[in-house]
Amino acid sequence: MKPRNAFYAQSGGVTAVINVSAAAVIETTRQHPQRIGKVLAGRNGIVGALSEDLIDTSLESPAALAALRHTPGGAFGSCRYKLKSIDQQRAQYQRLIEVFRAHDIGYFFYNGGGDSADTCLKVSQLSQQLDYPLTAIHIPKTVDNDLPHTDCCPGFGSVAKYVATSIREASFDVASMAANSTKVFILEVMGRHAGWITAACGLASTTPEQGPHLLLLPEIAFDRAAFLQRVKSTVESYGFCVIAASEGLRDGNGKFLSETGLCDAFGHAQLGGVAPLLAQLIKAELGYKYHWAVADYLQRSARHLASRTDVEQAWALGKAAVELALAGQHAVMPAIRRLGDTPYRWDIAAVPLQQVANVEKKMPREFISEDGFHISDACRAYLTPLIEGEDYPPYSGGLPDYVRLQNIAVAKQLPHFELNP
Repeated sequence: MKPRNAFYAQSGGVTAVINVSAAAVIETTRQHPQRIGKVLAGRNGIVGALSEDLIDTSLESPAALAALRHTPGGAFGSCRYKLKSIDQQRAQYQRLIEVFRAHDIGYFFYNGGGDSADTCLKVSQLSQQLDYPLTAIHIPKTVDNDLPHTDCCPGFGSVAKYVATSIREASFDVASMAANSTKVFILEVMGRHAGWITAACGLASTTPEQGPHLLLLPEIAFDRAAFLQRVKSTVESYGFCVIAASEGLRDGNGKFLSETGLCDAFGHAQLGGVAPLLAQLIKAELGYKYHWAVADYLQRSARHLASRTDVEQAWALGKAAVELALAGQHAVMPAIRRLGDTPYRWDIAAVPLQQVANVEKKMPREFISEDGFHISDACRAYLTPLIEGEDYPPYSGGLPDYVRLQNIAVAKQLPHFELNP
């Protein structure tokens, strides 16, 4: 049979290692020229498929693809574009099939988080409903670490390493200044519904006097009085207090502390910054001088401090996605299965997308300390292997040396298609 082309795209917030999975997909397909032709990457995710804006990765040199392994961001552009049901947006789904047919695409690799798993599942169902032969595989990625049925998600280990390092270093800074200056420092990290990144900050403290002293997790309702009392007692005991707070922190009624009233393209509430709210509360009630910071994009783009474990897993999952497709698997996600903690051992198993799409994995209660303000020993044992090992990029002129691909588009064959907002 003539080899068919593959479609690959990146979706949602990017990570320090999503390009590692991309490189693995492309390099693995190049090892099977009898089965897979070109890898055509969607420019800006699924939007690239709908608009027939497809990048010919066969024009990229081996050296450029190798450099993807140490380059952050999304090499082909990402998107936050949610496909609705086939009944609601049949024209868009028919357009996808038209584009796939025009470019002889027989494999669909979608690299993203929970919403991307939902898109991949819908595309797999579409191929059956419209009788178009297509193998659809979801490749996991999310810094939030909230996909189910996988030990962890590529992107998380590197974020965890970055925030734990950053808050440990900041704690040394605050401790130095606390006698007559800043006494409270708050670092806000990502995590809408799941507190995995906030929990990772807890790795920075191994004794009670080390920061962070408090972790504010979305799984634990924010108690204003208990929080202020803990900040006060911490400052009185150690002279300063360092706090890691999730952007998704909620009050006792389940409302985000920092909700702005706006929503993103996936329908998620837009959060406006919990750190300044906490800082203002501390100043008003306790009078302490404070500083706060928001890790924001820095935490997910810090390839210079990537976890080697994370890099290795991102590669293995991209490679496994191609191998699963070639083995005839369909509508599945390659997932990491933990086999042991010390030493950390893992392998990869396929999970049906019906079990992954639109399901969030939150922090289990046994991973949180009894008082709700820190992580447990069980959580520390889970997290530690995920941040271990270094995988530094090459440097040039004192800075990381990253790559930008040519991203040359293939010629369009279809009429223009108007995307819905």
